[in-house]
Amino acid sequence: MRRSTLLLAAAAFICALPVSAKMPWVKEAQKLGFNSVENCKSCHAGEKNDAKNLTAMGKFLMDRKTKEKADKVDLNWLKDYKK
Repeated sequence: MRRSTLLLAAAAFICALPVSAKMPWVKEAQKLGFNSVENCKSCHAGEKNDAKNLTAMGKFLMDRKTKEKADKVDLNWLKDYKK
């Protein structure tokens, strides 16, 4: 019984990681003054938070990342984002 409880807790933790892994991005965007970024759905559409299923804001950031030849997205680019 104890082992199954431990396995269940570990599985729940692992399943929760993808959902919360990018929450620092939301907090960072809000800290930079982009209060329209409320959660992961600001950039990601659908159930999976991947780079293939993006909103207009997410596409803007990924296009900018490619244009800038950057290793990662810079949330300061949101100042240039127009809905």
